[in-house]
Amino acid sequence: MRIGNYKLSDLFALSVTAAFLLFFCGCGGVGSTPAPAPGPLSAANTNLIFVVSGDLDYQAPGDISASTANLTNQGLQRSLLMAPFLEQNVLGGENVTGIYALEPMAHLQTASAGSFPDMAALETVQQFAMLNQITQPEYPVGTTLYTANSFQLNASYSPGQTLPDVAAPLIYCQGCQGLDFGGPGSDNEALAKQVLGYAVPGFYVFSAPWETTSSLLAGINTLEGYNLPLPASYQGPNYIYAISVAPSGSASLVTYNSNVNPPLTYPALPALKLNSPCSGGQTPMNITVTGGVNGVIPEGINTSETIYMIRHAEAHPTQWFDDGNYVAAGQWRALGLPSALAGKLNPSPTQVYSIDPAQEDPSGYFNWSYVRPSLTAEPYAIANNLPYHLAASFEMFNIPIVIEQTTQFFFNSPQYPSTPSILYPQPPSFSGQTVLLAWEHAHFQPTVNALLESYQSTQRAPVWADDDYDTIWTVTTDAVGNLTVNNAMCEGINSGTLPATAPQF
Repeated sequence: MRIGNYKLSDLFALSVTAAFLLFFCGCGGVGSTPAPAPGPLSAANTNLIFVVSGDLDYQAPGDISASTANLTNQGLQRSLLMAPFLEQNVLGGENVTGIYALEPMAHLQTASAGSFPDMAALETVQQFAMLNQITQPEYPVGTTLYTANSFQLNASYSPGQTLPDVAAPLIYCQGCQGLDFGGPGSDNEALAKQVLGYAVPGFYVFSAPWETTSSLLAGINTLEGYNLPLPASYQGPNYIYAISVAPSGSASLVTYNSNVNPPLTYPALPALKLNSPCSGGQTPMNITVTGGVNGVIPEGINTSETIYMIRHAEAHPTQWFDDGNYVAAGQWRALGLPSALAGKLNPSPTQVYSIDPAQEDPSGYFNWSYVRPSLTAEPYAIANNLPYHLAASFEMFNIPIVIEQTTQFFFNSPQYPSTPSILYPQPPSFSGQTVLLAWEHAHFQPTVNALLESYQSTQRAPVWADDDYDTIWTVTTDAVGNLTVNNAMCEGINSGTLPATAPQF
């Protein structure tokens, strides 16, 4: 039997030796030599690696905001510092094989904090994903391969899984399944068993809160008959657990402590160039609709509302590259967004919204979890301690129905859904609110055009160019519902200045 990197007999011998020395020299914890840290895992084994993300119940003091159930600056710093430790000390510099994270809508935080999705698990492994590479074949046809500093994050719903008020996906993507907080139907264990069944050596990283992690560890231990000595309780946010399965089938538990001590401040990005001239190149738009056509303002339109529409960060280093995540240049933009937008948005956002990252992006040869819009806006919410929500009640890629639902959800009262439900005991209203919205850029134009049509206006928004990551669209209604739309602002981050490798922490 093995515990960590040691045989049980070795541990017994070590304990006897320690007792002997303690008896004869009177020495103990003070000045004693700590146990050596375990080395990197073997690339010849199938390694299931568990990174515990913080939540309101289990965290380091100060990692999670009590008011938003989201990461704080300190919690974000911890995730950034854990990434190189995981890459070097656990994987030994090898490329990751798969990353599986919690489906955020599967873990709505406590009622006292509001129904906030748990974004911490995805954010905990995002920097790590940027330290790894992925290679894709040319799409739709061709043999050219392209490699980018990025790795896909699997966070989608498993077949048969249903969540209250969350739209069922158009397709179920078994290859991009994430982790369910409660794990009903043993879908988490089924995922782990599937990975083990492949018997493909490598490094499979799982990111989830302690309750999910501990349950999954116990489930694997029982199903596979490993009889490993698992941690009995939460040991802290710096611990990483790995079940390493040798080609012979024997398994061992390896425990790492990163000893990360993160600063309390938001991470600095000294190499990021801000306040660049707007680089989107869109046709200028400044549309005003006063009183609607013939003085008609749409019934139920929200009033005194401002929505800033931003696109997800850089994701396509070549036209046909897509893995649902953004690439390393996008990590620079996402982490730099709070500084880029500081003092620029007036009025300032009161909340942040994005697409549910558990939804699948049907693109290329594969389907991916569509995580990049939410991870683009997440740092801004963290830096400003703002409520973070996911528009999960409708399916993003159900075209053209999604355009009608998006317009209804963000600009009309009652919104979609219009009746009370578990997720929305009182349907949300954006009247009087200012929202930062990270979305799919191809949906901005038809959504705004649908809004203009509701005013019976013939004016139309321009196309959002595929290579434009910088422009901001501002949609505003005044106290009586008069509408203005413009694209005069930008983030001021030129894509051409962003490094192709992720920032280092």
